[in-house]
Amino acid sequence: MRRCDGFTGRLQAGLQKAGWLKAVSAGLWLAGALLLAGCSDQAWNNPHPESEASANILYSSFSERPKYLDPARSYSSDESRFIDQIYEPPLAYDYLKRPYELIPNTLTAMPDIRYSDAAGNEVDANSENIAFSTYHFQLQPGIRYQPHPAFALNDRGESLYLFASAAESEQYRTLDDFTEQGSRELVAEDYVYQVKRLADPKLLSPVRALLSDYIVGMTEFSQIASDTRKALEEEGKQTWLDLRQLSMAGVEALGRYDFTIRLKGKYPQFKYWLAFHFFAPIPWEVDRFYHQPGLAERNIVLNWHPVGTGPFMMTRNNPNEVIILEKNPNYRADYYPAEGSPGDAEAGLLDDAGKRLPLLDKVVYRLEKEAIPLWTKFMQGYYDRSGIASDSFDQAIRVSSDGIGLSPEMTEKGVTLEKEVVLGSYYLAFNMLDPVVGDKGDAKSRERARKLRQAIAIVYDQQEMISIFANGRGEVAMSPIPPGIFGYQSGEEGINPYVFDWVDGKPQRKSLEEAKRLLAEAGYPGGRHAKTGEPLVLNLDTPTGGSGGSAMQNWMIKQFKKLNIQLNIRGTDYNRFKEKMQTGNAQLFQWGWLADYPDAENFLFLQYGNNGQVISGGSGVNSTNYNNAEYNRLFDQMQLMEDSPQRMEIIRRMIAILQRDAVWASGWHPHSYVLNNHWVRNVKAHGISKSVLKYFAVDKEQRRQAQAAWNAPVLWPIFVVAGILLVTLLPGYRAFRRRQQRRIQTALTNTTSAEQEG
Repeated sequence: MRRCDGFTGRLQAGLQKAGWLKAVSAGLWLAGALLLAGCSDQAWNNPHPESEASANILYSSFSERPKYLDPARSYSSDESRFIDQIYEPPLAYDYLKRPYELIPNTLTAMPDIRYSDAAGNEVDANSENIAFSTYHFQLQPGIRYQPHPAFALNDRGESLYLFASAAESEQYRTLDDFTEQGSRELVAEDYVYQVKRLADPKLLSPVRALLSDYIVGMTEFSQIASDTRKALEEEGKQTWLDLRQLSMAGVEALGRYDFTIRLKGKYPQFKYWLAFHFFAPIPWEVDRFYHQPGLAERNIVLNWHPVGTGPFMMTRNNPNEVIILEKNPNYRADYYPAEGSPGDAEAGLLDDAGKRLPLLDKVVYRLEKEAIPLWTKFMQGYYDRSGIASDSFDQAIRVSSDGIGLSPEMTEKGVTLEKEVVLGSYYLAFNMLDPVVGDKGDAKSRERARKLRQAIAIVYDQQEMISIFANGRGEVAMSPIPPGIFGYQSGEEGINPYVFDWVDGKPQRKSLEEAKRLLAEAGYPGGRHAKTGEPLVLNLDTPTGGSGGSAMQNWMIKQFKKLNIQLNIRGTDYNRFKEKMQTGNAQLFQWGWLADYPDAENFLFLQYGNNGQVISGGSGVNSTNYNNAEYNRLFDQMQLMEDSPQRMEIIRRMIAILQRDAVWASGWHPHSYVLNNHWVRNVKAHGISKSVLKYFAVDKEQRRQAQAAWNAPVLWPIFVVAGILLVTLLPGYRAFRRRQQRRIQTALTNTTSAEQEG
């Protein structure tokens, strides 16, 4: 380490000894202090502690507090980025292989699936008599939970922390106050316990209604749990309900490492749910620990402090500052994959093959509410990865005839670009229960409304929106199914023929004249009612508030103006907006959907009639309330099929119905751009799984060197200012000293004369 202490010490001592004017002293002292900062190994503006300079840490950020960290409750990607590193469901996705491939996670092998008829007789997987599907799971022995006070035991083998009242737990203000910790082995009963938690109505799991349609006995268990808890409360007993005491017909632990889940009928997509954190194990000890008196009032709950068997554990959760994940010391033997997809080896993604996971010791997420400070710190090397906000897009990306790539500045820094098509769809849609734009009334009325929707779909230029507001990061959706999912169609066969023509090898939007013709046939020539002459006014409901003042909303108004349709934007708070959607009182709206799992059913069910928001009482995912009998019939046939040419043909027919009926005015599939500094490796975008941090690695020495090079303080202006001060003030100081000396000499002369006279 370079040492500069002696220089600055002598500088400060000299200034104090000379007793110069304060302005000169302050300027020179500041210059010396900055020089000292420049000589340190720690960059002068580093927001991270100097003790972490050589640590194996990945630095990232978050902008909002993760609300739910309980795996039964969480259904947000912003929460999954944390908890999916902590909890372990039975299955996982292979990190590198594409198409997406499920692999055993905590299991010894993939689940063994047996099918049976209503009498319990085993039948073939293709039998028409399947009444039940039973999934058999075999756990790996020896998997252990992270250290946690819920597992701490006294000398008698009893739980160390048990409180009968809030007064007894008063001294424990935070989870860190529980100084004793323990652990135990993962067992089959922990998975059984979690499935029961999903069924417990008190937890409000967002997947309870859907899974109740498939898991045997789940609906009945929900009622039993509710009745039992109510009885406990009436008796004045503790409100924690030990779910081990209640039986659920469809889930059973057969031994220490064996359990089964039984489904109604056949549900091929269930395998994907088994890779979701909803099916991650929760031990009963943890459930009991967090339900003790007084702890919830101090946020000592599972939603703040998750407990799992995964590669990381959350050691700090301060949503106003930082969230920290650290390596779980009890994590099982898990290794970086030795195989991947074509091109992975060339990209260096197999360089760490066979290494013990996780490769990181710690991940630090700092709160960053604004995009500009986040981008600045990434450019300084203090964040390892970064998205690209619109304000920074031109600095990071260059778009040319050769495609999209990094700017020269990013290339010079060694930054890499991680691109992927997000497995999701965002859309502008119609409420099909609305009397103007919906599928209501007699056949003629429905046909006119369909032509109105088709006309709007033509003029709503989604590609322009992507270019202006998303910097080109996306592609126009021809159907709800995004690229990468079986059922997606590209090229000429995939275009929406009601909105586009295929011209010179690419889709071309139909003309404005065609849209105006459809509008006139819909009964609104020139944007006015054919009989009354009243202008056509449509309402767009949005949860963003305001009355249409944003640039995006102004752009939307102009799209409708092409047909002389007046678009009225009704902004409300989210709760009011949600109420409108649930009751069918919206007319047009914008919405989006990200894949739960890589299957066409997970997108086509967005238009399935039984999933309508209104008909389901608000729990359905069909926000348009579209209800087409032929589409519903095809969906029922398609949803339980394995991917095959026959399934593809059914999907094509379903998409054709949606395109004709113009349920969505428009849609798009976003593209994700993530930048990685050159010391980050093993990064490959995964459109489904968030459980990826264990594969990431950083070269901490390269990072330290880059931070020093990119943040070297520019000190010469300070010394220039100090020199100017010195040159400017020194003559005055000398004149002042001469005057002082003359006064002293005069005073001495006068004193001597007086003494001689005396």
